[in-house]
Amino acid sequence: MMKLDTIDKQILEFLQADAKMNVKEMASRLNMTKTPIYERIKRYEREGIIDKYVGILNRKKLESSMVVFCSVSLESQKLAELKAFSQAVSSIPEVMECYLMGGANDFLLKVVVKDLIAYHQFSSGKLAALPKVAQIKSMFVLDEVKYSTVFPLLD
Repeated sequence: MMKLDTIDKQILEFLQADAKMNVKEMASRLNMTKTPIYERIKRYEREGIIDKYVGILNRKKLESSMVVFCSVSLESQKLAELKAFSQAVSSIPEVMECYLMGGANDFLLKVVVKDLIAYHQFSSGKLAALPKVAQIKSMFVLDEVKYSTVFPLLD
């Protein structure tokens, strides 16, 4: 784990806000030269702090889509069954995020589908067919109040 100073955090905040921001602009905002900024960014990439650069799509500007959060409980919580489910769900494109949870349910999934019919086909055809699934509870998003990809860099 790399210790981040104030400059590191500022550079990473710039990149999270706009990954296309160039080194010259960052250097100007930080009152620094380009070389140390560039070297820090290369270090973040080498160290794996920056995992990858992506384009974030505005789902509201694309074809209709609906977001559903699914709580999934398995028949048992044996390590092999948790791993089998994790591997199987990782290859399903509708599943945007998947978390192993502590508490009432084993997994929480964020799923994006075209509409309610597509969700029904997904949940009964793909999700329920995965290894050892005992129960699926669905929560449908009515409105997206906040969405962020910015990881907070806490002090």
